[in-house]
Amino acid sequence: MAQLHVDLAQFWKDDKLAHEDNCFSVNAPQVALGLRMSEECVLAEFGEELDNPLWMRPERKRRTLLNKRYNDKAEKIVGIRLLPEDFPPDEYEFPETKRIGEVFGGRYSLHDGSEWLDSDIKTYNQLERKLDEVDRLNLRDFILPVDWDVRCRFLYENFGIKPPPLCGVRGPITLACSLLGVENFIFLLYEEPELAERFSKTIADTIIGIAEIMEEESGATLPGFEFYDDNCCMLNIDLYESFGYPILKKVFDRFAPESHHTRFQHSDSAMEHLLPVLGKLNFTGVNFGPTVTVDKIRPHLPKARIDGCLSPRTFMKDDRAGIIADVKRDCEMAKQYGRGVNITTAGSINYGSMLEGMRTVMWAICEYGRY
Repeated sequence: MAQLHVDLAQFWKDDKLAHEDNCFSVNAPQVALGLRMSEECVLAEFGEELDNPLWMRPERKRRTLLNKRYNDKAEKIVGIRLLPEDFPPDEYEFPETKRIGEVFGGRYSLHDGSEWLDSDIKTYNQLERKLDEVDRLNLRDFILPVDWDVRCRFLYENFGIKPPPLCGVRGPITLACSLLGVENFIFLLYEEPELAERFSKTIADTIIGIAEIMEEESGATLPGFEFYDDNCCMLNIDLYESFGYPILKKVFDRFAPESHHTRFQHSDSAMEHLLPVLGKLNFTGVNFGPTVTVDKIRPHLPKARIDGCLSPRTFMKDDRAGIIADVKRDCEMAKQYGRGVNITTAGSINYGSMLEGMRTVMWAICEYGRY
């Protein structure tokens, strides 16, 4: 298949302008491109099998060499280097802190390159006892390892670095579904509304508690907060408003009270029915499922940058006609609905996604996305 023509130098010059004002700039010559590939794409680009995912537990030397090789190819096809090539040595690493799922007794594990959260909570009584435990918990002592202070002091005194703040978490519905199971969680909302309300409040307080601890440890003020909540589609609008919405509102009110703060949610699922409630949260950025397109989002979220809505499956298959159709649709909607669109995939960029596919997206923006 012949390579599509793109003036690479001009494209990136115009794209820089396109990202101004959160992609709403009236001076933008074209729709913005948010797509920057990922390390999940490296092996497929060279025809290698996905045996040991680079982005999970990488061997630093091999990761550096592969990313450099990938970037050399990317420069020729899309005009820029896309992936990091400089990784800090092992001695720069901070000790692992416990995460919100572990606060509620869950266990994180890897299966086939994906992370899962498992839990032993099966009944309402078990949930109630766990909430009692969380209420009594010294959160700082629980999430920070015993050598935390010593290790942080060493890293700061020797390398001048502090631990990063916590700017985002797994969303509340995905968390609750992982801890209880989807069916049990939905039954809880109907059968034990008071316990569900307590569960919701405890999740919000725990997120804020962990983020405040890490904010103090990092010495940084949070620029906002992000949620990643694929399972929010499992609830109808009333259930979501009673359980999920109060959590996001409380966290955003604490860490993103000003208009310039980041308020972001990713949910690559069919959750269009929740848009009226999500619209009350004043998001500055969203990334939703491929069926939740710009025309459906914009009436509810007039000030949010919309990242999407290219189907990750279409992009992964390197389906040129499908990629062009998706990008053309999004570009036309960006022009119709007042800009604010940042073309990328509606969800993860997966193994199998190719650099030529990214060039196809760039061509489609040049063809259909000029303002």
